[in-house]
Amino acid sequence: MGFMKKLFIKIFWPILKFFETDQVPANYKKSHRIALNVLGGLFLFLSLGSSLAAVYSGQLGALIPVVVFFCVGFVAVVVGVLGSKGAVGKIWGSK
Repeated sequence: MGFMKKLFIKIFWPILKFFETDQVPANYKKSHRIALNVLGGLFLFLSLGSSLAAVYSGQLGALIPVVVFFCVGFVAVVVGVLGSKGAVGKIWGSK
């Protein structure tokens, strides 16, 4: 494992600790990680679009979707890139 990946795992450990498990799910596939990263990217893109709409509307309440979409997308990308197979399986609900 590279130095940078270890560093990012230490930085994002407060997020990762909720999803990490020692058990590798029996039905884990590499496509689950890819799908999680794509889903996270889509939510981050949706956050960007929502932020543009919030700026255009000028209303403070329009920032709620921005924060929610950003948090969901950020967590999905962090777990998809840095998480173990068990963490990715836990996101998808695999037992």
